[in-house]
Amino acid sequence: MAFKFIALACLVAAASAGLVPAAVSYAAPAYHTAPVAYAAAPVAKLAVEEYDAHPQYSFAYEVQDGLTGDSKSQHETRDGDVVHGSYSVVDPDGTKRTVDYTADPHNGFNAVVNKEPVAVKVAKVAAPVAYHAAPVAYHASPVAYHASPVAYHAAPVVHAAPLAYSAPIYHH
Repeated sequence: MAFKFIALACLVAAASAGLVPAAVSYAAPAYHTAPVAYAAAPVAKLAVEEYDAHPQYSFAYEVQDGLTGDSKSQHETRDGDVVHGSYSVVDPDGTKRTVDYTADPHNGFNAVVNKEPVAVKVAKVAAPVAYHAAPVAYHASPVAYHASPVAYHAAPVVHAAPLAYSAPIYHH
C-alpha cells in the first residue's frame, strides 16, 4: 500500500514538473466581433475668473464661550489694495491680546499689539486634599557582578553548486 502511495506521489510530482504530459484540453473557438467605434471625450472648458481691479469685502466674527472661557473676535475690511482689521483673543496667561493691523501698497503690513488683564472667573473644582506620605526605609544591598567571557565561533560558509535546468520532456 505504501508503495502505491509513493508511486502516485512521484507521478504527481513528475506531472507538476512537466516531465509527464498533462491532459490536453481544448478551448472553444474564439469568434471575433466587429471593431468598436471610438469617440473622443469632450474637452472640459476651464472657467476663467474675471479680474477684479478694485476688490471689496468686509467680515467679522466673535466667540464668547462661558463654559470654556474661550473669547475671541475679528473684523476686517478691504477696499482695493487697502486692508484694515483687528482681532482679539484671551491668552492662557489671563490677558486679552488685541491686534490692530493695516496693509496697503505704500506702507506694507503694520500691526499694533495691545495686552490688557482680564478678570476671568475660574470655577473651583475641588478642595485641596492634604496628603502625608509615610517615610520609607531603604537599604541598598551590595550587588556582586561577575562577567563571564563570551566565546564566539563563526559558522562555516557553505556555497551550493548552481542548479541546472532543462526543458521539459514531452512524449507524443
